[in-house]
Order: sequence, then C-alpha cells, then structure tokens
Amino acid sequence: MRTKLLILASSIGMLGWGTVLPYQYAYAANTRGWGALTAALASTLFSVGALVAAPFAGRLSDRFNPVTVAVVAKLLAAVGVGGLIWATTAPAFLTGMFIFGLGLTAAGPAASVLVLRWTPSVDRRKVFAYKFTGEAIGMAVGAFVAGLFVDLDRADGMAFAFLAAGVGFAVSAALIHVAGIGAPSDLAPELAAGEAETRLGTMEALRRIFAVPALRWTAVVAVALALGFYAQFESGLPAYALTVLDVDETAIGLAAAVNCLVIVLLQVVVVRLTAKRGAGTLLMAVGGIWTLAWVVLSAAQFTPEIASALFVTTFGIFAVGETMYAPVLNPLTASLAPKGLVGTTLGTFTAIQTTFSALGPLVAGALLGMGLSSGFLGLHLVISLVALYAAWRLRAALQSRRAADVDAAAVEEQATRGHGALSEPLPATA
Repeated sequence: MRTKLLILASSIGMLGWGTVLPYQYAYAANTRGWGALTAALASTLFSVGALVAAPFAGRLSDRFNPVTVAVVAKLLAAVGVGGLIWATTAPAFLTGMFIFGLGLTAAGPAASVLVLRWTPSVDRRKVFAYKFTGEAIGMAVGAFVAGLFVDLDRADGMAFAFLAAGVGFAVSAALIHVAGIGAPSDLAPELAAGEAETRLGTMEALRRIFAVPALRWTAVVAVALALGFYAQFESGLPAYALTVLDVDETAIGLAAAVNCLVIVLLQVVVVRLTAKRGAGTLLMAVGGIWTLAWVVLSAAQFTPEIASALFVTTFGIFAVGETMYAPVLNPLTASLAPKGLVGTTLGTFTAIQTTFSALGPLVAGALLGMGLSSGFLGLHLVISLVALYAAWRLRAALQSRRAADVDAAAVEEQATRGHGALSEPLPATA
C-alpha cells in the first residue's frame, strides 16, 4: 500500500510539472515580453536549483527520515511554482523557477530511497517501472489539461497552470506523508548509515562512491544516455524538427504523445520480459536503441516527404529504450552504493545527469544555429555509441564483482567449516 501511494504521489507531482513545462519558455519570452534570454535563464536556473538540491537531498535521506525530506521538498516545489502566479517581474520569475528546481529535484533521491526501503529487492525494478510510468502519465495529462486553459496571449494566461502545479505538489506531499505513517523503522543493512557514514564529509563520501569501478561505469552510462536523449527532448529535437526537417508544429506534440503512449503500453510488458536479464545487458540494449533512433532521425533529413513520420517514429523508438532504462538505473545504483550512502549516491548521480543535461540545449543551439545539423546528428550518434560501450564495460565490471562475491562467500564458508571442525571435542584417549 505504501508503494502504491508513493507511485500515485509521483504521478500527481509530475502532473503539476506537466502543466508548466511546455509553456513556460513562451510565457516568459513572449507573453511577458522578458525576451529569449530571460526565458533561457529561467530554464538554466531551474537546472542550477536541481544541481544544488540533488546531492544535498540524497545526503539528508541517508541521515534523516526520507519521508520528511520528500515532503519538505515537495512543499518547496509547491511554493516555488505557485509563487509564479504573482511573479510580475523577470527577477521574481527567475527566483520562482530556481526554488521550483530545488524542490522538484530534492524530492527525487528521497522518493527513490523510500522505494528501496518499502520494497523487497526482487520487486524493486517493477516498482521503479510503475513509478516511471505514473510520472509519464501525470506529465502527459497535465500538459493536455493545461493546453485547454493556458492562454499565452494574456499576462495571467498561465495562472491556472501555476496554481494546478502548486496544488499537485502539495497533494503529492500529503500522500507521501500518509504513506510514511507507521512505516517500519528497521532498514536493510545496505541502507543503514552507521556512525562512520554520518560523519563523512562530502568529498570523502564522493571518494567512496567513485572508488567502486562499477559505479564509475554506471555514471558514464547515465551521463551518455541522458545526453543522448533527455537533454534534447525539450529543445534540441523540436528545434531540429522545425528548423531542419521543416515539419509542422503539431508533429512535435504528436511525437511527445507517442513517446508517452509507448511507455504506458510497453512498460509492464518489458519489465516482465526482462526480469531475469542483467542490468548491464539491458543498458547495452538501451544504448543500441538510442543509436538506432539517431540513425532513423538522420534518414529523415534525406527523405523530406516522410520526415514528420520518421520524427514521430524516433520518439517511439526512444520510448522503448526508456522502458528498460528507467526501472534499471536506480536499483542498480543503489545496489552498488557503499554501505550507508545509498541516498548520497542517488543524489550525486542525479546531480551529474542534471549538469550534463543542462548543457544539451546549449550544444544543440550552437550547432543548429550555425547550420551544422549533420554535426548535431553525428555528435549524438557518437554519444549513443559511447553509452553502448560504457554499458558493455559495466556488464564486465558487474560480472567481476559477482565472481569476487562468490569467491569471498566460498572462502567464508570454508573458514566456517574449518572453525567448526577444529572446535569439535577431541576424541577421548585410553
């Protein structure tokens, strides 16, 4: 029941984000007349807030009750986005977006730690998959409903979206609070932070995290896959479609809808089919799927008559990879995290992904602005191949880790048996 409430809370929270995400750039740049620089800076400050919040929230989730961390973060997001209703100046709008980024991202590592606490290890992939699906549905519904009410020709035309987002995060916080009532306080050994872990400084904690070879390769995979799609989802890919492929604006909305629909339809099926597959193997598959998607998108440039169809198809292909990526990454990262540093590790990885994802739109803007569409495509094709290679190295690292664990268990068992034999009473002598 707790995990169901957590999934519902995540879905409602992203419903609130979905009401704002598609429209905030045009609202700031055109409706309010603050210009493209302010609109771009708003997105940048949102990402900066996310970067600041993620590792800090992860560390707090290791030291304190993650329910409290998640609830406070959700309420902070509600205040940030709700306050945009009264943001009549550019500085006020930028401040609200920064606070919004802080709250929204801080809730992520805490919610992931709660999934790990409340779910047996055998069910974690499934629960993360349901959580991801719920978030995709929430974002899609929020964007659709907001589209019926948002009026970008009026200064108060996004008041409904900001209010709905604020209420959504407040309700999400309430659901997490209810889910945490009476939750067992005992933790799995790998999640418990001992006295030594709570005293670790930030740099020492990071050194422990990246001393694990498999975590280093996981970080490379996470960054490459984030750059290979998520960093371009909101700006780079739509800009490429409009400026290079010359597709109709409705194709962009259709592509986003297809992406969400494929996730909803395939997520549960994919989790069942891949339940016994190793995380490294699945991430290799995601890297291969990302590569295929960029190849298909490249073909659209040479077939203008079907460019729109290929663009929409690309988003569907990306979605297939997402159904493997989302359920695997957090459980894998948590399983590799040093003892007592699970939240810190998850927060650190979120911060790394956010940092590189924030660079994605800048790279896309520079390349497309200079007319280097082939460079834009080639770069992301190479990034996807890097993800594939890193996932292959990760799989090897995981296999080595499992072999070492088996050897250690065998030595321990042999030592236990030897100790038992020596501890048996000596036979009586005549």
